[in-house]
Amino acid sequence: MPDPSSSTVGDLVAAFLDACGVRTAFGVISIHNMPILDAFARGNRMRFVPARGEAGALNMADAFARVSGGLGVGVTSTGVAAGNAAGSLVEAWTAGSPVLHLTGQIERGWLDRGWGYIHEAPDQPTMLKGVSKAFFRIGAPEEALDVLHEAVRTARTPPAGPVSVEIPIDIQGAAVEVPASLAAPKTTRTRPAPADLDALAEAVAGARRPILWLGGGARGAESAALRLADMGVGIVTSTNGRGVVPETHPMTLGAFNAAPPVEAFYGTCDLMAVAGSRLRGNETLKWNLGLPEARWRVDCDPSMDGRGYASARFVRGDAVAALGGLADRLTGRLRPDPAFAGDLAAARRAAEEGLRASLGENWSAVLDAVKAHFPADAPWVRDITLSNSIWGNRAVPLTGSRQGVHSLGGAIGQGLPMAVGAALAEPGRRTVALIGDGGFALSLGELATAAQEKAPVTVLLMNDGGYGVIRNIQDAYYGGRRHYADLLTPDFAALCASMGVRHRKVASVEAFRQALPGGLKGGGPAVLEVDMEGIGPFARPFAGPPVREKGMREKRVREKKGSAAP
Repeated sequence: MPDPSSSTVGDLVAAFLDACGVRTAFGVISIHNMPILDAFARGNRMRFVPARGEAGALNMADAFARVSGGLGVGVTSTGVAAGNAAGSLVEAWTAGSPVLHLTGQIERGWLDRGWGYIHEAPDQPTMLKGVSKAFFRIGAPEEALDVLHEAVRTARTPPAGPVSVEIPIDIQGAAVEVPASLAAPKTTRTRPAPADLDALAEAVAGARRPILWLGGGARGAESAALRLADMGVGIVTSTNGRGVVPETHPMTLGAFNAAPPVEAFYGTCDLMAVAGSRLRGNETLKWNLGLPEARWRVDCDPSMDGRGYASARFVRGDAVAALGGLADRLTGRLRPDPAFAGDLAAARRAAEEGLRASLGENWSAVLDAVKAHFPADAPWVRDITLSNSIWGNRAVPLTGSRQGVHSLGGAIGQGLPMAVGAALAEPGRRTVALIGDGGFALSLGELATAAQEKAPVTVLLMNDGGYGVIRNIQDAYYGGRRHYADLLTPDFAALCASMGVRHRKVASVEAFRQALPGGLKGGGPAVLEVDMEGIGPFARPFAGPPVREKGMREKRVREKKGSAAP
């Protein structure tokens, strides 16, 4: 047991996180992390949110980081508990979220012997290395500060990601001196070579219809990206890059990145620069989306050069520094095609009309109600569910890059804990979460966390009695043989009542319109349950991300060249 008369490594952890500006952490208390959490409580500067599961805790830390722009912190025990967090670490890595995962470990004297000590995993380091950007084990009390410093630096350095730090229980409680002054590590950014930026600026300046694809790596580059849009550069984003340029700006296509009218518009563009995006397969028709042939790639990760699409030229550098330098070099130099802005706006209108056609009248009315009452600048959290895949990912305009939080790895069940993390990152705003009943059931315990913490979250719970998208996939590709997608659905009204959570169920468009304003007000969490059968079917069933036959991109290029031949 730790000596109460001296400072411990647990105290050092608390003091260091305080120096890093961390005021909120998430986790599950256990015998193998108690010295750290005891130090949090005694220090009285850290808000610790007790999640109901380690997976939820790390989802909360991830969303907290995305919305706040700071460091997300999750604390787990070792063994099974650390394993429970693994999927959430994969999600944070996919999203590029700076998350510090602190996990306990058994005493050093029993570590790695394989004797079946309680809470021990056979090879925890390998497991955590596989789901984290980096893994560290603190081997002695005197190593703690240096390891923590490097772990936070690594988590924040672009491409940002989750970093796991394992601290054996005897080290957590060991006596150690806590320095009177602690400093947070500086974020390391890769600055692009001036010659590369000069070349990119020259190429963009010579283009008449240039477009910039922004990914999550461009968060932080809002000012520069907006300057480029104001100069006449077209903007399109990945799902993770939404809001870097406000989606109300006339020069942005938003996240309508693969809609057919937008793909046709790409064919009229003479240059595309991709900044901070992996051009993920589900947003590029598995890399068969037709993009402009003159493609420049800007990324701090050199392995992105040529990934998915060939690059005309690769600029290695952090998107924040690169876009700032590009905007400086292009000031007063752009002469875009006078028809470019109008053509871009027409492509976006056509994409929005296509989305509404897939919704049908009733669901279009639901969308209009959400847009009409959406709280200004509110975090918009979405789980993997039919409504999000069809309209939530694109159709509610975001004006800031920290608003959008989505399960980018494609796993259901993360929306509710993410909504809690987002809400606690922005306590003065109400978070809105779009979640299906199947995903909601995966993390029901975190509704208790939301109630306990009085998290200002409104859940739009889309209830179709199971996994709607799976049913559609079975209809489309498995001859209509539906198996395992119909689920026992809880009585959500009774469940919410048991936790003191406001709940209302609606089964018509008019009832949704009437209930939504009230559901977006008040304190603590609220659930607005939508009976999807009552609203009616979507005009076009959604059966997974759109795909295209392999080789079609090359075929279209050949056809385009052939039609241009004299």
